[in-house]
Amino acid sequence: MATSTTKKAVIRRFQRESLAGYVNPLSYLKLQELSCSLPRARVVNVPYAEIKTVSFRARFRRRPEVERPVFLNRPKMEGLWMRFTFRDGEVMEGIMPNNLLPVEPYGFSVIPPHPYSAQQRVFLPRPALRSAEVLGVVGSPLKRRKEKAARRSSDRSVRRIGFWRI
Repeated sequence: MATSTTKKAVIRRFQRESLAGYVNPLSYLKLQELSCSLPRARVVNVPYAEIKTVSFRARFRRRPEVERPVFLNRPKMEGLWMRFTFRDGEVMEGIMPNNLLPVEPYGFSVIPPHPYSAQQRVFLPRPALRSAEVLGVVGSPLKRRKEKAARRSSDRSVRRIGFWRI
């Protein structure tokens, strides 16, 4: 794998310990498994059935950080506010893009509730999930259009009043 395109990732698994390594975001997803390069130049293919999450990170930490699994308030980022329930009952929330074309057939890529930590993006394989629910649409373009239309109509009424006064 070329080092310029690889990203640091931590693969959390259901029954085994986590793996920390590097993945190529353009080619790490395969039909039945995920490909990861470990630090000692060993490539490991992990089946989707074993994977709980793949966290793309800014840096590896010796001490694990406490990651917040849900939002404390309504998120401010634009996108779909999602809640995922894992096979083991754990719940995680995240933001997905409002455009559904980039959704991978193998799972979901979300921005976690605390994006300013070391964890920047999380990939959730479909076999790891029991459910995926949309909690809300944040920053909907429909709301903006209505606001602009209301402003335009109020501007026209002011102009008409001004026209009749002259």
